[in-house]
Amino acid sequence: MWHALSVHLSDQLNIDFEITEKTPVSGGDIHDAYCVSDDKAQRFFVKINERECLPVFEAEAEALRQLAISEQIQVPQVHYVGPVKDQAALVLSYLPIKPLDDTQAYLLGQHLARHHRWGEQVEYGFDDDNYIGMTEQRNCWHRKWCQFFAEQRIGWQLQLAAEKGLHFGDIEAIIQGVKLALAGHSPKPSLLHGDLWHGNAGLSVNGPVVFDPASYWGDRETDIALTELFGGFPESFYNGYHAEWPLDEGYQQRKDIYNLYHVLNHVNLFGGPYLTKTEQLLTKLGLTV
Repeated sequence: MWHALSVHLSDQLNIDFEITEKTPVSGGDIHDAYCVSDDKAQRFFVKINERECLPVFEAEAEALRQLAISEQIQVPQVHYVGPVKDQAALVLSYLPIKPLDDTQAYLLGQHLARHHRWGEQVEYGFDDDNYIGMTEQRNCWHRKWCQFFAEQRIGWQLQLAAEKGLHFGDIEAIIQGVKLALAGHSPKPSLLHGDLWHGNAGLSVNGPVVFDPASYWGDRETDIALTELFGGFPESFYNGYHAEWPLDEGYQQRKDIYNLYHVLNHVNLFGGPYLTKTEQLLTKLGLTV
């Protein structure tokens, strides 16, 4: 497989590249990941999985390409995505990552705010469905944010949970409750990272970088809300963001609604401890019957 990947990269990049060293990279729990290099010290980051996972890699590659267009945030460059013999591979530029310090976190906040402000999209969604983790993410275009988020995010996750035998109440009633909670909130559509927890951001030699996106056009607050859900970012990140573009009034009330999506996704992916978290969050939001 590694020789075949070397051939693909040589053709794609128009260089002579033969993998002579591959080092496993930790940090993910879905795909196998490696840093690969040749005898000329050219290095790439490679994700490998079964051939059936190729759509997941293709969606990630497209999200990275779209995020790069604004030229406001740094993301890894896509070098190859496709089959390699009986497996699938995604090859990105190799960026050694360290945790963000306060100064670089502030810069990331500024860069993200500028990125969120970029673009002239008038609807919410994305041209294609993609994935949040390994869960399909529906992205049908909508003009109303409350409808998009209630149906494409919360309703879809509740439907997936119900198919697994996990029930949290009347799905239509919860969808209507979310629509009501978000009614009247019509934010500028921003191209979101979509999965911006602290494990998907860091410091490279060229400054702050984000990766592993699940992008779509939506309310920028959903990106910020997720940064607060699983451990949070340094306070300087929020200071940098707010200095560039303060959040809208009512964010604190919407934050839990937005994070309900990610908690539901964790229920569908991992079950277990997230069941109680989901029930508690639905109760807090007044979405239980």
